[in-house]
Amino acid sequence: MHFVDAKGILTVNGGRCGMNIYRGCTHGCIYCDSRSRCYQFTHPFEDIEVKQNAPELLERALKSKRKKCMIGTGSMSDPYMHCEEELKLTRRCLEIIRDNGFGLAIQTKSDRILRDIDLLDEINKRAKTVVQMTLTTYDDDLCKILEPNVCNTKRRIKVLEEMQKRGIPTVVWMTPILPFINDTKENITAILNECAHVGVKGIIDFGMGLTLREGDREYYYGALDKHFPGLKEQYIRRYGNAYELPSPNSKEFMGIFKKFCRDHKIMSSPDECFKYMNDLPEKYSQMSIFDL
Repeated sequence: MHFVDAKGILTVNGGRCGMNIYRGCTHGCIYCDSRSRCYQFTHPFEDIEVKQNAPELLERALKSKRKKCMIGTGSMSDPYMHCEEELKLTRRCLEIIRDNGFGLAIQTKSDRILRDIDLLDEINKRAKTVVQMTLTTYDDDLCKILEPNVCNTKRRIKVLEEMQKRGIPTVVWMTPILPFINDTKENITAILNECAHVGVKGIIDFGMGLTLREGDREYYYGALDKHFPGLKEQYIRRYGNAYELPSPNSKEFMGIFKKFCRDHKIMSSPDECFKYMNDLPEKYSQMSIFDL
């Protein structure tokens, strides 16, 4: 872990405001796209870069914005890695978002988010909070291999349940689905059933598969050699150096996924989910200003 003073914290992409307090991750997920060389890491991925001035930068940025909006975090680096227990930078940024009347769309795999459920609740009451949780693998033993340094899927489902009790809306990222590993009907339906049980608003999937880029691919294949001997060669024969690696049963699984979401009135289009997560209705903004 090393500390830097960042020049800025908020990025705007297609009208979406996002931030990453940390760079890198210690969760150890074998498929992590953030390892890809296109993101130009100049330090080892597990040597977390901490933007120690993130709260000051965020407060300055929010005070200068004329219109309230949703602030996203967690797309590149999980805001609830191990170092957050001590540093509490995510918590401080949530306090700033709350105090300035903005909304929050936060993505994680960690149950550490429960530490801040009081703040998430307050932001949701004043503006809007959407908690996003990644669920890929229902089997606990397999989950320990694919996502070794973070709580298992069943614990993450408990997090979603706790959010539901507070009336905090949730969205699940059911991705990636790894060919020949977790791409089974049993795994997918188990996750879908839990999503319905805890009342998620939406589920995001990009076609029941995996994406690999330079940097990410080498790490993933190293993990396959370690945990699934011979599977790397099967990947190479089937996919070569392709970026998109759909499950051989992707069409069947997408059919199951779409039908399930229709039957349970759950959003399943990524565009629809993103719109929901990025939309802060005017009435919420006005309410936030009034309540502060």
